[in-house]
Amino acid sequence: MTTVGAPSGPSSDQLKVVPLRHPGRWVALAVIAVIAAMSVHALFFAHVARSGQVQPRFQWGIIDRYLFTHTVVVGAIATLEITALAMILGVTLGVLLALMRLSPNPILSGTGWLYVWFFRGTPVYVQILFWFYIAYIFPAVSIGIPFGPSFASISLVHLSGIGVGVLALGLNEGAYMAEIVRAGILSVDYGQTEAAASLGMSQASTTRRIVLPQAMRIIVPVTGNETISMLKTSSLVSAISVAELTFAVEGIYATNYETVPLLIVASLWYLAFTTVLTTGQYFLERRYSRGTVRFARPSYIEQLYTNLISRRRGIKPFGDPLLLAAAGEVLFDGVPLEGQPSGEQPHTDPEEWPR
Repeated sequence: MTTVGAPSGPSSDQLKVVPLRHPGRWVALAVIAVIAAMSVHALFFAHVARSGQVQPRFQWGIIDRYLFTHTVVVGAIATLEITALAMILGVTLGVLLALMRLSPNPILSGTGWLYVWFFRGTPVYVQILFWFYIAYIFPAVSIGIPFGPSFASISLVHLSGIGVGVLALGLNEGAYMAEIVRAGILSVDYGQTEAAASLGMSQASTTRRIVLPQAMRIIVPVTGNETISMLKTSSLVSAISVAELTFAVEGIYATNYETVPLLIVASLWYLAFTTVLTTGQYFLERRYSRGTVRFARPSYIEQLYTNLISRRRGIKPFGDPLLLAAAGEVLFDGVPLEGQPSGEQPHTDPEEWPR
């Protein structure tokens, strides 16, 4: 009788483990490093001849002088005000228009479609100019009986520039928000609506308490992008002499002819505002995505912190938890799962990760 033994070959102790090579990463790193070094040199150390004088290429001294001047700061505050008011108007209109488009009433759905078609089909710059000259067509707006006497009247002749800007940007944004909200509502399974109806909930209560909270997971990220876009689009109201950020720097470089440094000043303010909005958008997205994914994707700061702590403790940096979850590498307080005491559960919630 023949006995089948273990297969012959080298044991696991004799195998040489060769790590996977990534030459493309090193090539990309070298290219990025060269571009970064050239950018730093051009930004801070390069000089150029202007009018017979050798000057710094970006003139950071002039930028620093005008970065926090009163005119620029007031313009930056006006930009934030226009952005906030226009987004409030746009989101409110967007929700109403989305509900109109989803209504079984053909008149309501047709009216909502017509609004979206018109405001998405015309440039926002043209709309701003049109509302600026609206008094040419409608000197006043009256409230009363149609084709009869009016009870109240609002003059549009003396409508302020900020009011025109907010009105134009908000009405235009309402058309885009309508499609965003409609897409979010349609992403919720219709069974949720049927279940709420079986419990005796009205359609308004179902929309407010069942559908919209679930649709926020889709609506919030796109609304954050729209807010950032609105922040930059608000610079178009400088065409009607609204003293926002772009108009403020235009007024300064029209007198001292330092055009490029003043445009950089405006760009730095916009970048600062965009960074704050992006950070808020990230945390809102992570909050509304709870329960939809097993692991919330960590921020870059969290990834950097975890990798540094892991290297200090001599264990493998875990990187992306989504990829590690697929590979079975779940960590518990920065230590691999197999090294945990019995009876304890791993911290899979990002809020419980070690800080």
